[in-house]
Amino acid sequence: MEIKTYLIEQRQVVEDALLRLTPEATGPFARHIEAMRYSLFVGGKRIRPILCLAAGAAISESAESRSNLLPVACALECIHTYSLIHDDLPAMDDDALRRGKPTNHMLFGEAGAILAGDSLLTWAFDLLTNPEQSSLSAAQQLAITHIIARASGPLGMAGGQSLDIACENKVFPFETLQTIHRSKTGALITCAVQAGAIGAGASAQQTEDLVHYGNQIGLAFQIVDDLLNATSSTTELGKAAGSDAVHGKATYPAYFGIEGTRARAHDAVEAAKTALKGFDEKAEPLRMLADYIYTRTS
Repeated sequence: MEIKTYLIEQRQVVEDALLRLTPEATGPFARHIEAMRYSLFVGGKRIRPILCLAAGAAISESAESRSNLLPVACALECIHTYSLIHDDLPAMDDDALRRGKPTNHMLFGEAGAILAGDSLLTWAFDLLTNPEQSSLSAAQQLAITHIIARASGPLGMAGGQSLDIACENKVFPFETLQTIHRSKTGALITCAVQAGAIGAGASAQQTEDLVHYGNQIGLAFQIVDDLLNATSSTTELGKAAGSDAVHGKATYPAYFGIEGTRARAHDAVEAAKTALKGFDEKAEPLRMLADYIYTRTS
């Protein structure tokens, strides 16, 4: 199967699950839930939930395993979407466009956007811990919830965003940029893969290999983001191009130039695929996703 076909099919699986598992915009909280759903369904590649499902399928292709992982996959997308809503706020990156559409605060106001993000984050943990949504064991639910909370908070995505803002218009060592990338973007990508492994019953060695894969593609994803921000147009990206330079952010192109950055993204993707050498053809989607992350244009 080609990666384009695979992504279309898996994206639809995720979309259907999100529609089923997200509150409807009715009743006294209708406007608030509308703001949540606006950003959740305004578009997106759904890479994190797809990675979760693909990692699970690399271990087990059973219908039960896939069903158990769907709420986890949706929770990851809710957390990712919350982070985008907050990143776009005037106090953060101050963006008016996301995925080619007005950002949440442009339509619902700053307070509405903040609360929509808050609810998406907390709804994710409702999905992760609701016993009616899956037959995962209590130990699996606890392990998955723990790694996602860790990846989302002060030692992961939120901490990385905080450091990213603190370092704007400053000179700092390359190691700091690596910390920002691995935390702000890489942590949630890695834990998406790890959560899929845990939910599908992976062995300790399989989980370790998949975590290494996740670390490498998470790094590659942000390196490519840096590259696209420097080389693409706003129309191509669906958000403001060149914003990293405007905000004085240090990026891979700033350290290594365009071609040097491409080389480092390629190296990370190859390292990710090497981590899968002990897996059979069930892991082929993960290999394709690694290549896609390197070649994507938005």
